[in-house]
Amino acid sequence: MSKTTLAVIAAASAGAGAAITATMYSLRSQSERKLDTRTISTTTTTVSAGPPASAPIPIPAKQIFTTPEQQAAQAGLSTSAPAALNLAPVDPSGLFEYGFPGPVADVATRQALISSFDRRLRNPHWVVEHITPASLAKRGGDRKHSVFLEDEGVPDKFRAKLKDYFRSGYDRGHQVPAADAKWSQGAMDETFFLTNMCPQVGEGFNRDYWAHFEDFCRGLTARYPSVRIVTGPLYLPKRDPADNKWYVRYEVIGNPPNVAVPTHFYKVIFAEDGAVGGNVALGAFVLPNAPIPNEKPITDFEVPVEAVERASGLEFASKLPPQRRRRLCADTTCALVIKDYADRQKAFAKGGSSSNAVAKR
Repeated sequence: MSKTTLAVIAAASAGAGAAITATMYSLRSQSERKLDTRTISTTTTTVSAGPPASAPIPIPAKQIFTTPEQQAAQAGLSTSAPAALNLAPVDPSGLFEYGFPGPVADVATRQALISSFDRRLRNPHWVVEHITPASLAKRGGDRKHSVFLEDEGVPDKFRAKLKDYFRSGYDRGHQVPAADAKWSQGAMDETFFLTNMCPQVGEGFNRDYWAHFEDFCRGLTARYPSVRIVTGPLYLPKRDPADNKWYVRYEVIGNPPNVAVPTHFYKVIFAEDGAVGGNVALGAFVLPNAPIPNEKPITDFEVPVEAVERASGLEFASKLPPQRRRRLCADTTCALVIKDYADRQKAFAKGGSSSNAVAKR
């Protein structure tokens, strides 16, 4: 799939329509960026670094409403005739007395990553990491001591389960790879929470092309002293030749079905030059969750950051001014170095898990 097609699909996925497809390839104006920063999100988040807290879920400020009587009292008016004051005769916010419906993003702060978990699809929205030459040079962790874990910071009814992956045919695919957290055993262990996982195709992708892509990201630290990466799943539409319409279709694994299988994965890379207020080489890539030949150039999957934003509903660089931005693949060479991960992963699978859910790196 060409990167032009990926950009079009990403726009269609976000409901942008054909009219905005061409604008994917240019950065939004500074005035639009300023407007974006004034938008207030109403998504509730809960932060977990361990067991879930018992505190009630807070209602976002924008979702706190007052009754007609309260409005009148605050205005210093009589409450005897609210209709005459042109006040609403109903109070929808009264429902929040029984609980706020959400959506809720379970945000977990770990040593080597921060993740936001999507309760509906049982996959992360995004996972953020930071790698440096110093962090990759340290060797304090070994993956043979790590085990996959369910994240108890997510309520049980919304949680991805280990049993969901059993005999699913998919790998438990790290979004932040364990190899990026070798500087500490504790940090590496935390990359094995299922809130850092998505179902990924194994051979040809998770154990091959995706692994080479992750190695490429680590290699960027040879040129850039600080590299920040956000990774996550996408669920993109595909045109059905039968009726020429676009549909989003994805498998759900588990019994009962519980965890969605993404159609694609994205990485947005911020390669910093190390100077305060310095330049940032920005790169965005969207890869299908499918076998990819190792000889395929990674630049075939490069897309504008705006394409990932529209497809995911997220924003990644709203506070990074255009004058500080550089295009990553123009600032450095974007090419994969192919290493033989596959045989090592097959050997690991034989000696490790009895299921078809295989680990990587």
